[in-house]
Amino acid sequence: MKFNRAISRKAAIVLALGAAFGTASVMAPARAQTANPKFLSMDKNSDGFITRDEVVGIRWYDKAFDQADENRDGRIDQTEFTKAESIQDRLAAGNYVSDTALKTKVKAALLKERGLKSRDLDLEVVGGEVLLSGFVRDEEQRRKALRVASSVNGVAAVRDGLVVK
Repeated sequence: MKFNRAISRKAAIVLALGAAFGTASVMAPARAQTANPKFLSMDKNSDGFITRDEVVGIRWYDKAFDQADENRDGRIDQTEFTKAESIQDRLAAGNYVSDTALKTKVKAALLKERGLKSRDLDLEVVGGEVLLSGFVRDEEQRRKALRVASSVNGVAAVRDGLVVK
């Protein structure tokens, strides 16, 4: 009996024993890719592929999906998944840097604004969205802080988490 050299010796023995005893199962070559736990958790229907519907709601995965789907079949296998993860990580890192720069711009704009106690304010930026929180003296301070934050170039939206003392 001749065996393909790509199959390991151990796998060849298992296949030969299976053939001798008439078992229907066939062992995959020893070099077969093991399933990534994250891939398995994202593959909701357990068909061995990830579709667009299965990654809805995962930030920046739509772009990563498009770039990683090399054969354009609308689904990602485990090999393409590795590429998608790399792309998604790169996008997340890039957005983190952009958000950090935007946070600095907003903080500077708030500090420049006269009559606003901006040191009592906290802000977080995610995906271009700014969350302003903290305490302000009155409603005028709240409006001013929200106006200043929303006027900064690059701010997609401003969420109000301010509390009037």
